[in-house]
Amino acid sequence: MSKETDGYRSTVVRLLDEIYEGLPAIDTAANVVAEAIMQDDVIHVIGPGGHSNMGVEELLWRAGGLAPINAILDAGTNLIHGAKRSNVIERTPGYAARVLDAYRVGRKPGEVIIIVNAYGVNAMCIDTVEEAKRREMITIGVTSRSFADALPADHPSRHPSGKNLYQEVDHFLDCRLPFGDAVVEIGGGEKTGPTSTFCNVFVLNLLMIETIRKIVEAGRTPPIWRSANMPGGDEANRALEEIYIPRIRHLG
Repeated sequence: MSKETDGYRSTVVRLLDEIYEGLPAIDTAANVVAEAIMQDDVIHVIGPGGHSNMGVEELLWRAGGLAPINAILDAGTNLIHGAKRSNVIERTPGYAARVLDAYRVGRKPGEVIIIVNAYGVNAMCIDTVEEAKRREMITIGVTSRSFADALPADHPSRHPSGKNLYQEVDHFLDCRLPFGDAVVEIGGGEKTGPTSTFCNVFVLNLLMIETIRKIVEAGRTPPIWRSANMPGGDEANRALEEIYIPRIRHLG
């Protein structure tokens, strides 16, 4: 073990501990998500830009995860179609509204959308939350306050308004992303050891756990996927597939 790998492990563990300190806010947001699911709504989840899409994918058709997750995986910001292209598109004002239209998001007031972006400053982030508000949706943001506050107001990655995602959502869940994302210095050059995906996914899974707990406490059976790689997995999932494949684009 090197001091660099040991330092990386220690930093990730510390960040997870700091995120866990925000459990009261996660618990409050879980009430919103659980109530929506018990009303037979799907939960929209979007990662406006680049690697944030991995947070969305974590919740889609995941072993132990909730079935009614409408993952918004826009080709424009997905890295498989071009990393630099994704960066350009996430900075394009006005793009988010058309993505929400394409996924039929916000067709009735009170729908829930989770916006996952550790940086929380780009045009697509801010346009998503503002458009969701116009559609009378309930917004939950997974992002980092410390990063947004530290980024200069005139940085080109920012929305033209200079707004921060954490200040605009109804429920803010702090993923505690450190400034710069990467945390390990080797030889005085650029740092390595990124942390944003760890941070985003840990928050999201805590939110799912608390949501499921609340559904169970309400006397309901939560719609949870079983791993398709486990014995009986395909059979266990079939009933949920019949319910949700017609309602969730990327599930079929």
